Amino acid sequence: MQIIADVGGIPGKDCRGFCKYCYFRKVTGVDPLGCRSCLPGSFGCEQCTTGVRESKNEFVAPFMVINSVKTSLMMGNYRENDLKINISGGGDVSCYPHLLDITSAFSQWKIPIHLGYTSGKGIDDPQIATDLISHGVEEVTFTVFSTNPQLRKEWMGDKNPQASLDALKRFSEGCEVHAASVIIPGVNDGESLRKTCSDLEEWGAKAFIMMRFANFRNQGLILGNEPIISGLEPHSLQEFDELVRNINQEFNLRVTGTPVCDPENNTPFALAKDKEKEYLDILSDVTSEATILTGKVAKPFIEEIIQIIGASDLVNVVAADQDIGCLITQKDLEDLELKELKETIIIPGRAFVHDKKAEKILCRDGIDRIVARGPDKLSVDGEMSSTLSQQDVLKTELIAFQDLIEAINFFGVRKK
Repeated sequence: MQIIADVGGIPGKDCRGFCKYCYFRKVTGVDPLGCRSCLPGSFGCEQCTTGVRESKNEFVAPFMVINSVKTSLMMGNYRENDLKINISGGGDVSCYPHLLDITSAFSQWKIPIHLGYTSGKGIDDPQIATDLISHGVEEVTFTVFSTNPQLRKEWMGDKNPQASLDALKRFSEGCEVHAASVIIPGVNDGESLRKTCSDLEEWGAKAFIMMRFANFRNQGLILGNEPIISGLEPHSLQEFDELVRNINQEFNLRVTGTPVCDPENNTPFALAKDKEKEYLDILSDVTSEATILTGKVAKPFIEEIIQIIGASDLVNVVAADQDIGCLITQKDLEDLELKELKETIIIPGRAFVHDKKAEKILCRDGIDRIVARGPDKLSVDGEMSSTLSQQDVLKTELIAFQDLIEAINFFGVRKK
């Protein structure tokens, strides 16, 4: 159980400048995308305008952060041994000017602290890492990119790369570190990647999250900011999958990848793997017809599961031209071939589409279709699965697919 201590911050502003590969670099426009949080009679809300762009969340005053956590502690029914305070924000946590102040305040409550995503760019003196550990920081998620100082300086804009790396080394020696790297072909993959993993292993880091670089709209750049780096072709999904598995075999780190894969827990979609298929007998029967709309990563796995449970004659799976289902937008719906769609369509729960707009777009051929939202997630990504056991993953997926089947049976066209 974690209490979020949100310190705020804006990407590019509160992180000492954009990294070259940052998802939020070159973001344009202020128009809403549409999402499930929009009111039925209006298009657009905070979540799908400034929220998704993280453009208005300035750093929060320290007393407000401390009071927010204190209020959560007073109102929540937490068991002390299961609780952590997770310090996170839209900028770089290490750049928050009052970081030592709030961790010092939190230390009085004797609750372990998780330092959320940081690149260390705000740490000019490695002693800060030692001080944070003394304040109760027991877990750190650290974007390393590379342990080569020159690469960090060039690609992350880190003005003091060696100090950041020295801080990472101290964190690794003194607490649980989950390191992360966005993998750029020809830059920090290959031997550079292996050197980084070797250093992390030597320093004592626990885990390493590999993130596939996205450079085009169908890889997730839905905010008008493609390409982030002109002329650069990211790894294909298959290439990235193989790279994650190779690194996992070579190093004594808990290695995961996003959007694929976790070699230890078999995510995403562990239920589609041979040795786990028996768990699918637990699921309810599918009794109605529907189309499941998803992304290109998930499509083959969902199709496999639908086939195993014997529902292929009732349910088909259609992929939009988007790798990740949660990032499907109105444009992706407009590009679909409607003849593939049944009378009921289950879209991802977190898709950035207004409900009424989705209905209008998917009924434009004159067929009156029902559009309903499915579960938020059907599996877990590498960032989450590294913290879960295999049984946790299977339980999560079974619950999600049961919810999906119930949505199909409720909204779909009933078949005898």
